[in-house]
Amino acid sequence: MTTPVHFDYIIIGNGLAGLQLALKLASDSYFKDKTIALIDPSEKNTNDKTWSFWETNPSQWDHLAYRSWQKAEVLTTNKNISLNLSPYSYKSIRAIDFYTEAKAQLQHHNNIHFIIEPVISVVEEKLIRVKTTNNTFTASHVFDSRLPESFSSEVKDHISIIQHFKGWVVTTENDAFDIDKVTMMDYRLKDGDQTSFIYVLPFSKTEALIEFTYFTEAVVDESIYDTYLKQYIKEYLNIDRYAIIETEMGQIPMTTYNFSKFNSGNITKIGTGGGWVKASTGYSFKHTEKKVAKIIENLKLGKRPSHGLFRRKYRFYDKVFLKVLKDENHKGEWIFKQFYDKNSVQTMFRFLDEESTFAEELKVMSSLFSWSFISAFFKTL
Repeated sequence: MTTPVHFDYIIIGNGLAGLQLALKLASDSYFKDKTIALIDPSEKNTNDKTWSFWETNPSQWDHLAYRSWQKAEVLTTNKNISLNLSPYSYKSIRAIDFYTEAKAQLQHHNNIHFIIEPVISVVEEKLIRVKTTNNTFTASHVFDSRLPESFSSEVKDHISIIQHFKGWVVTTENDAFDIDKVTMMDYRLKDGDQTSFIYVLPFSKTEALIEFTYFTEAVVDESIYDTYLKQYIKEYLNIDRYAIIETEMGQIPMTTYNFSKFNSGNITKIGTGGGWVKASTGYSFKHTEKKVAKIIENLKLGKRPSHGLFRRKYRFYDKVFLKVLKDENHKGEWIFKQFYDKNSVQTMFRFLDEESTFAEELKVMSSLFSWSFISAFFKTL
């Protein structure tokens, strides 16, 4: 099949946001006559990350979940908090499973074209001109998941934290993991006064993803993650013999940077490049689903696709939270202990999903009542 040179929509980046958007466009008969191109330099045939999220059932992602849990725990230096997640489940999807499923579905649609080339430039004229290494394409609208070129130089002028991590999927000879419970945060082993913690997803009694995560302004050398992972496995999980079968590393921006300024009538920034990552947590899977649904709604109503993607009050809450973490990074353990100890997990999930009532928001804020948050609140105002 010959690849056209003009498309109604071009999606740059076949990651979470790009593929979720393409799947929604393909499944809606309103767009059946629209030509759509997905442009990415990668075939997306490796398992480069794991997405975890909470949601209620039933869900369109149930068949892709590698594992799900109804219980969780948050461990601090002086308290263990057990969480019954019902009616939510905490789920993990391996990237390779999502990529494979999305590509298989999209390849059944003749109006969708995959172009495996890096994008060199995007120029907004009457039609948007997208130049790759080998071709030039035009589109009526472009959805672009790349980080803005000016982000790295401008982000220092905003409140920003980096969520950076390294994880090992390990297997053991004997049963070593509680398959019924995910460890969302374990602060018993951390790097000094910085906000850092261990995250454990048990896939079976003998297999788990164990990740060492930071919420800090600067990243660390890869060997630092390795040191803490080895120590945690030996001293806290009491495992002496294990094999590492997969490794993943990542950096997620948690920032008040205004990605929305790059949206126009004909270009919409999506995914991480559009500021879709929840600034206070780094979670993105379910937020992406909601923002994609809003884009589809806007397109069908003739509105700018980026209309109403963000709610100001939750941006404000995130900004206050990041201000405290930036100014007093050692308080991360206390913040998350208060979050999960003083509120029901269901209230917390609704708050983090941006679905909470005002009464719930007041309850969450009151659980964090301290001079640090009062100061950050007024500085943010």
